[in-house]
Amino acid sequence: MYISEVLKRTDHTLLKKESTWNQIKGIVDDGIAFKTASVCIPPSFVKRAADYAKGRVAICTVIGFPNGYSTTEVKVFEAADAVSNGADEIDMVIDVGMVKERRWGDIEAQIREVKKACSGRILKVIIETCLLTDEEKIKMCEVVSSAKADFIKTSTGFSTGGATSEDVALIKAHVAPEVKIKAAGGVASIGDAENFIKLGAERIGTSSIIKYIKNM
Repeated sequence: MYISEVLKRTDHTLLKKESTWNQIKGIVDDGIAFKTASVCIPPSFVKRAADYAKGRVAICTVIGFPNGYSTTEVKVFEAADAVSNGADEIDMVIDVGMVKERRWGDIEAQIREVKKACSGRILKVIIETCLLTDEEKIKMCEVVSSAKADFIKTSTGFSTGGATSEDVALIKAHVAPEVKIKAAGGVASIGDAENFIKLGAERIGTSSIIKYIKNM
């Protein structure tokens, strides 16, 4: 697979707490130069990044991040605020506690409300696979599909583990055909990304691939 094929599926990511504008600007510059699918950055930088990028790369941000246990109203506000600031894509974290309580209807309702707040922008739903059983992962494939989200995403990269081959294959087997998959967390090389793409991932969330390419 050509590197360019991997890059056009990559959400070039910087979500560290200590991120500065100069670092975010560097991520945007790299996203433009390497023609990535998007740059994924903290909400506080969205407006500045969108103004700086001027449409040359899509701006992605996160809501309910990284723990997911904000209320629906807060997540809706965060999504609408991000969109108003220029975000093209929204990655939201589910409430894993709701999964453990099997509150499937509440989870679906929350996703639907956030989807409305995205006003037509891409919505990716992070299910944090490292905290779920296989049964819960399969059920979340059904819930995300029913809620009409655009993507199901494996991980925040801030919990106990990231994307695995087994999880991407499991999700591919159970999610609706129209729902795409984003593998994120621990994707450190072109080889890692190629593996996930072959398994069915349409997007790769990573802070490492462009660094890897620069050092090749």
